[in-house]
Amino acid sequence: MTTVRPTPSRPASPGPSPAPSFAVISGAQVHKALRGREKEIVDVVEATYRLHGAGQSVNPPSSFLRFPDRPTSRIIALPASIGGTARVDGLKWISSFPPNVEAGLPRASAVLILNDYDTGYPFACLESSIISATRTAASAASAAGRLSRGRPRPTRVGFFGTGLIARYIHTFLEGTGWSFDEIGVHDLSAESAAGFRRYLEQSRTTGRVTVHDSAEELIRASDLVVFATVAPEPHVHETCWFAHHPVVLHVSLRDLAPQILLTSTNIVDDVEHCLRAATSPHLTEQLTGNREFLHGTLDDVLAGRVTVPAGRTAVFSPFGLGVLDLAVGKYVYDEVVRSGELEVVDGFFHELRRYG
Repeated sequence: MTTVRPTPSRPASPGPSPAPSFAVISGAQVHKALRGREKEIVDVVEATYRLHGAGQSVNPPSSFLRFPDRPTSRIIALPASIGGTARVDGLKWISSFPPNVEAGLPRASAVLILNDYDTGYPFACLESSIISATRTAASAASAAGRLSRGRPRPTRVGFFGTGLIARYIHTFLEGTGWSFDEIGVHDLSAESAAGFRRYLEQSRTTGRVTVHDSAEELIRASDLVVFATVAPEPHVHETCWFAHHPVVLHVSLRDLAPQILLTSTNIVDDVEHCLRAATSPHLTEQLTGNREFLHGTLDDVLAGRVTVPAGRTAVFSPFGLGVLDLAVGKYVYDEVVRSGELEVVDGFFHELRRYG
């Protein structure tokens, strides 16, 4: 590979480039480009939601590769295109292999391919587990702020599920100005819960950290509840656990039974995407035969078209849009270019003349 110092952005001129290049951006470079920039990334994610809401994106349904001999595992393809200032197409290819955790590896791994808006040539491959966790956490932090308006700001947060996504959501909440008097932790794995508690204590977070023995304890003790599990189907059924009307970041999408959603204000990132793949909103639609339980998208909340009432549980269920990965990935690419550390694969494209 060759380290080059190209211009800060892709060429804007129409027509194919005479010599397309292809770069590889490592996880270390991605981490460096994103670290400590939580507020900037939330702005990027909110701007992308607005572009998506305005129809300046293409975000087809995700494709799931499943394995009969490995039923808990899957690989998902998320193709997308985004306009605006980013002007980039691409694909996230992300795997979820829960058995990795027992082997000491993260559950998820991913790459992101960025394609040139004018030529279609792929111009970069980025390590994307960090990008995926970042855009998920930025989306959650945005929703936490927007759905909490008009009610007392939550001071007690509870994390149900204590993996990488929970850690990133905590980082983004603190990085965007949140502080908590109490932080609750619950996981089916006592070892994972203890590990997350150690992380919180070592990060010198504000607030008292409590590991709860049950989901009920965690939910009842929290004004802001974060679900970041790998649950394949609903396992929380009791509406009375939510009698205090918390804000719920339902990031893992399949934790809540339909009766919970039917007593809540429900905000999603994209209606059509959320109502598929046996998510809790999808199961609720199948149960009721309608979509009346959905109140709008996060873009609707950002634009003021939907107001979230304070006296009702508010649930944000994001399916996770490929356009968010593209927007954050393009941000990373531009930052690496500006740093002068972009590593280009020499001669990656070989057949560049139509007739040789």
